[in-house]
Amino acid sequence: MHMIELLCNYVRIKSFAERSPQKGLNCDPNNMYMPKYRLLSYEELRELEKEFIDFLVLNSITADEWVRMKKDTPEKAATLLELFSDVVFESITRKIQFLELRTPKELISCQCLDDKLVFVGMKAPAKSDADFTDQTYIQQAFLNPPAELKVYTTSKKYVDNRQADLFAMTQAGYTITDGKVFKTLSLSLPGK
Repeated sequence: MHMIELLCNYVRIKSFAERSPQKGLNCDPNNMYMPKYRLLSYEELRELEKEFIDFLVLNSITADEWVRMKKDTPEKAATLLELFSDVVFESITRKIQFLELRTPKELISCQCLDDKLVFVGMKAPAKSDADFTDQTYIQQAFLNPPAELKVYTTSKKYVDNRQADLFAMTQAGYTITDGKVFKTLSLSLPGK
């Protein structure tokens, strides 16, 4: 097992213990940092290796110091991984403009504005043969919408804050998109 993978496992175990209902949030007085987002997976960290090295350099940590830190003070190394994960997810969520969720009977697309989310969706009856997880079906529905499909729109303010809410949505299955589906659905709304 690689050292980063071991550290990821350590952080997951540590984070679970600190957040358990019996202990409350971040009860360890020696760890003052409480991550905002999840820890990057080992695979994600490997893909971001160059960025992580840049992160260490920006924090004045040399390669030798990092190796020593992983061995001698894994808690500090784990905290750096948590900080780096937060930096990555904060950067990603700040750039999100559109999200989309596809289920067999519903397609939800949303525009992520500064102060609220604007949703546009297409919903099919439960007993229909609709399958919004199939790209071919979606294209056909746009070209020749079945009569039973409902197109709707709604909006809502962010519950926590923009970045936290968008992160939670991505963890719940929403994917980051280019907004084409949102725009196409918006044009198909009654009165447009």
